Formats: sequence, C-alpha cells, structure tokens
Amino acid sequence: MKSLSPMHFGLRSLVTVGLLLSAAAASAIARDELPERIQVAWAPTKQLTEVKNNPIDHGWMRPEEWEQRLSDHLRQRADRVLPPGQQLQVMVDDIDLAGAFEPWRHSNAQDIRYMKDIYPPRMKLHYKLMAADGSTIRENEVKLSDSAYLQRAVPGDSTDPLRYDKRMLDDWLYKEFVARQ
Repeated sequence: MKSLSPMHFGLRSLVTVGLLLSAAAASAIARDELPERIQVAWAPTKQLTEVKNNPIDHGWMRPEEWEQRLSDHLRQRADRVLPPGQQLQVMVDDIDLAGAFEPWRHSNAQDIRYMKDIYPPRMKLHYKLMAADGSTIRENEVKLSDSAYLQRAVPGDSTDPLRYDKRMLDDWLYKEFVARQ
C-alpha cells in the first residue's frame, strides 16, 4: 500500500476548499443573473397548504428553500419562452408540493415524502403579462395540478426533490406562453 505524505493531504484539502468556493461563487453569480423582467412573489408562508399540512417541518427542505428554488426555476424558464421586452409578474397564492409525509408509517420515516397518485403537485397563482411599454397583455388566475405526475416520464434530473413541481410549472409556461403564440 502506498503511503501518502501530509503534504498530499494538505494539497487535497486546499483543492477541495477551492472547488467548494468556486461552486459557491458560481451559484452566487447564477443567482445575480436571474432575469429581472420576471418577478415571482409568494403569499405568506403560514397560509400555504404545504406549510399547513406539515406543521412539524418534516423533510430536509424548508419553505424558504423550496420557494427560492421554484422561483428561480420559474424565472429562468419564463425568460426563455417570453418574447424580448415582455415582463411577467407571478404571485403564488398557494402550493402543495408533490407527495406527502406520512409520519404514522414508522418513527424512522418521519422525513420521507411519499409519492402517490393521491398527492399530486398543486399550485394556485395569479400572473400578469406586460408589454415592453408596461401595458397589460394578459392577466389571469390559474390553478395548476398534475394528477398524472407519476405516470409520466421522470424529468431530466431525477434526483431533484422538486422535479414534479418544476415540471408542472414548465407545462404551464408552455401552454400559456408558447402554445398560444
């Protein structure tokens, strides 16, 4: 067996720290590059179905984390489908993420989100699409749901805990802003 010197471990640690800092910097840069023409706001957290149905905070992702990840996803995807100059304001009034916690199953399964047909992702939102001059093109309230979320092909990143919720948003963006053109 080959023995590694302390210097090797120091170099490895330095490289690891450098990679972590680079990833953090890239993440910060990516966040700064989110399009400003798409704005996403959320109803107060305590009013959201997802939070009311999960009062003990099961799971590893907290509301501020999934709100941010879904907002970022929506902003990036909407920026790709909207014509230049148009602006979109979205207010998420309610959300119930795909799956649910079933803490009664087992004491060691408190933080497991079970994916079943009876727990589809749902969202209620209000949006306003505006032209470059600020005039309103279209405004509407919509209720989104994907009751067949488990029967459809798994989205690209099958490890993303929000993959079904993001796909529901992608479907809405396509139907509302691409297919209508």
